Amino acid sequence: MIYQGSKEWVETGKIDRVTTGFYLLFVVLGWLNIYAASFDLEHVTGLFDLSGRAGMQLIWIGSSLLLAFALIKIDVRFYETYAFLFYMAGIALLVITLLVAKEINGSRSWLIIGPVRLQPAEFMKFVIALALAKVFNSYGFRLMDRTNLVLVSSIILLPVFLVIAQSETGTALVYLSLILVLYREGLPGGFLFMGIAAIIYFVLGIKFSDRQIGIISEGEFMAVLLIILFTAFLIRSYLKKKEPFVITLLLAAAIFMAAYIVSLWVEIDWGAIALVALSATALYLLFLFFRFRRKSFLYILLFLVTSFLFLESVEYVFYDVLQPHQQMRIKVTLGMEQDLSGAGYHVGQSKIAIGSGGVTGKGFLNGTQTKLKYVPEQDTDFIFCTIGEEHGFVGSATILILFVVFILRLLHLAERQTTLFGRVYGYAVTSIFLFHLVINIGMVIGIMPVIGIPLPFFSYGGSSLWGFTILLFILLRIDKSRNRI
Repeated sequence: MIYQGSKEWVETGKIDRVTTGFYLLFVVLGWLNIYAASFDLEHVTGLFDLSGRAGMQLIWIGSSLLLAFALIKIDVRFYETYAFLFYMAGIALLVITLLVAKEINGSRSWLIIGPVRLQPAEFMKFVIALALAKVFNSYGFRLMDRTNLVLVSSIILLPVFLVIAQSETGTALVYLSLILVLYREGLPGGFLFMGIAAIIYFVLGIKFSDRQIGIISEGEFMAVLLIILFTAFLIRSYLKKKEPFVITLLLAAAIFMAAYIVSLWVEIDWGAIALVALSATALYLLFLFFRFRRKSFLYILLFLVTSFLFLESVEYVFYDVLQPHQQMRIKVTLGMEQDLSGAGYHVGQSKIAIGSGGVTGKGFLNGTQTKLKYVPEQDTDFIFCTIGEEHGFVGSATILILFVVFILRLLHLAERQTTLFGRVYGYAVTSIFLFHLVINIGMVIGIMPVIGIPLPFFSYGGSSLWGFTILLFILLRIDKSRNRI
């Protein structure tokens, strides 16, 4: 924009045509695949028949295009000015939904207004993104100041807890993907590493919990060894000191070697030995702190202690906090259970459908698995199996490549922003789309738990399409005005 006089702004930027082209392409392809997934051999409806899913999706597409046009016309300063107001309204709406919504498919996340059903959690994605961008763009903001870190964490975690209370765990996890934004804006990589480590501990603690190695399970034994190894590499990475790194590894190795020698004469509890090695590592970190007087050693010690406490809580959380159907989904994903007639049915039928498509697929409307309704939710969360069956490996790979290019384009848009507000919002949008893509495809092919999140622009539903449209076109509006003066 170019400033003229004291009040008037003149628009000079143009909407990004590449991203807009991707949007239009995706909604059209999504509409066609929704028609294919919902096609009923006994009651054939046309693409434009409003009594069918494809016809209803066409209405949502039309309203989304109008919404996109309106978003582009709104002054870009409006989004920043009212970001916190949007956030407060969104939180209030989540609370109202939790109180008044009826349970649908085990979830209380839908507001029913006449013939229309809306899911407020979908719209919180762009609301949280705007709030984060507003906070980061505040004068003198530094992420690693304790107050700022608590504020940013609260903006993300408050809606997470409210959505979990609605039994929408998948959407709550989408919000947590915004940690990638924090990483881009200065959050130390150690926080991201701790998240990855926690996932590894959880998987090991659950998958290998049946067999015991002394006083701890096989999974806990492996996790303890990893904690020692991670601790050693943190010392090497953050302190740039080779000697403490080597001593940490040698100390643990010496304890196991001594235990092995003793085991030649007496029986050894190797689980207890692993805990002794972990304790020795902790004591060595305390020694290093008192010797060098560096807080970094205390932080690494905190990582060790927190890792162990998390590991010890894994079984309690899994068996006493998670619902039975959530436990079964995780067990099926980890290969601990088959349950092809229960929690594993969705994934099993989805993999059969995708595999039956072969290289080039069976052709549009010729998929037998999907037409005979073997795959549940095949026009919503499992829409990708229709693509795999009817268009084969070639069609599936093409869609994935298009999405990858689309996400790379979003990264490009985020990086070329001239304001911190625009960049943070751009990275938030990218993180959300990336998470949806990875998790949705992952659960359809059986490498991720089934948590019920849609494939952007492809899955049937007005709330998700509106949510993604708003998310994307606010970014395009911000990008359109990036060069204003």
